[in-house]
Amino acid sequence: MSDLGNKEIMAKNIRYYMDLYGKSRKDMCDALGVKYTTLTDWVNGNSYPRIDKIEMMANFFGIEKSDLVEDRSPSLSRRDTRDIEKILEQTREQLTSQEGLMFDGDPASPEAIDSILSAMQIGMEMAKKKNKEKYTPKKYKKD
Repeated sequence: MSDLGNKEIMAKNIRYYMDLYGKSRKDMCDALGVKYTTLTDWVNGNSYPRIDKIEMMANFFGIEKSDLVEDRSPSLSRRDTRDIEKILEQTREQLTSQEGLMFDGDPASPEAIDSILSAMQIGMEMAKKKNKEKYTPKKYKKD
């Protein structure tokens, strides 16, 4: 399914550009000539703006319409995935070693270790994506 027309993606992108350019909802309402409640519905993902309003927002921010309607979330590269897998494998080895994780003097169960590693994987993936979003210079971002 295409991301085009997805209210949540639109809402996330509007919030992103509002934060990036330091614009308030009132600033946008005044510039776009829309009611505050209408803009609030867009920002909260409750409704989707008409194409003319998308174009006005894009012009307001100095961006392309596609920047508002398409999901621009960074994805993990193969290298990122390999790096995470390597760290998780090293951690698994440490947790299952003689000096590994203990609960009340007993070694951690395989299920407990799997749970810990799953949580670590999710956290590392989220951190990598957030860092890509935050630290990738605009000239290197995919269009």
